[in-house]
Amino acid sequence: MRAPRLRYLLLLGCLLAPLTRAAEYRFDPVHSAVVFFVDHDGYSDAVGRLKIARGWFRFDQKNWAASQVVADIALGSVDMDDGGWDRVVAGTDFLDAKAHPYAHFVSTSVEKTGPDTGILYGQLTLRGHTEGLAFPFRFNKRAFTIFGLHTVAGFTGIATLDRKLWGMDAFDSVVGVKVKVLLEIEGIEDGGAERDYQRAVAVSKPGAARR
Repeated sequence: MRAPRLRYLLLLGCLLAPLTRAAEYRFDPVHSAVVFFVDHDGYSDAVGRLKIARGWFRFDQKNWAASQVVADIALGSVDMDDGGWDRVVAGTDFLDAKAHPYAHFVSTSVEKTGPDTGILYGQLTLRGHTEGLAFPFRFNKRAFTIFGLHTVAGFTGIATLDRKLWGMDAFDSVVGVKVKVLLEIEGIEDGGAERDYQRAVAVSKPGAARR
């Protein structure tokens, strides 16, 4: 009796193993946003928004440490609700979007700090310079939705960055140096998300179309 039972348990373990791995997600651009707030000469915080152009993440509800994030933010997408300010913020004094179209983030680790809270650690490359950062976040929900018939995971994160670390030191007497960044993220479960991201990056490299 022991041998059949052992084989059954081994088979069951093999079948369940894929279900316990970190699920893979692609960013939902409609329900994801990078919103930033920066002091305007003490009067108020100016508000801007950036789009996540491409990326993927893995999230394991049982083992947060196994999670990973890779994202490219389109700097030319900056929206200050004013065309003139959009051009200024995307220009060489700040985001320098023409020379560096994307900000690239890759996680290095994830720390769970509570039942639904954690800290995402990673490296942000912006304007050709890379600095480490820590992003406290909250895991909101993971569930199947009838809108699109797929599984969605949602997160909210907020952190404060020093823009001078990435070489943005212009107008520091009237524009705040500390920039508050809010992330509202939804990911759609997709086992090919990382593969599709790598393909998109390869295609976008100079000369890729000629190969």
